[in-house]
Amino acid sequence: MPEISVSNESSSTASRYSFADRITLTGVGCVGCHGVLDSEKKTGQPFFVDVTMFTSFCASSASDDIAQTANYAEVAETIREVITGQSVDLIETLAEKLASTILSRFAIDALELTVHKPNAPIEVTFSDVSVTIFREKQA
Repeated sequence: MPEISVSNESSSTASRYSFADRITLTGVGCVGCHGVLDSEKKTGQPFFVDVTMFTSFCASSASDDIAQTANYAEVAETIREVITGQSVDLIETLAEKLASTILSRFAIDALELTVHKPNAPIEVTFSDVSVTIFREKQA
């Protein structure tokens, strides 16, 4: 398993990836049983994930071979596997699990990932709760 950086995104990291090739999946959703409340763990609720994966397209575009890139269909299946898997309390923990799993399975350099929890048990009107993280593989 590759070592993954858990430091916050720095301005030099952000600029390094600002012009990078990227694959983006938006709104990958399924039901998971994550949350602090027992009712969230029993009933489940929808979670949606947006992920932007940073990688070079040089090899894949030259070969026209899907094996040379991150197969976004497989990434979507990985997201479903993690969300429907073992329950966690915090969406921050879920985001970390998603990021580390995707980074370990696919030929990407870094990713930015957002987990949305639109049905969070909040007593005031809101449209969404989300967390966003940026992680990169370490050489």
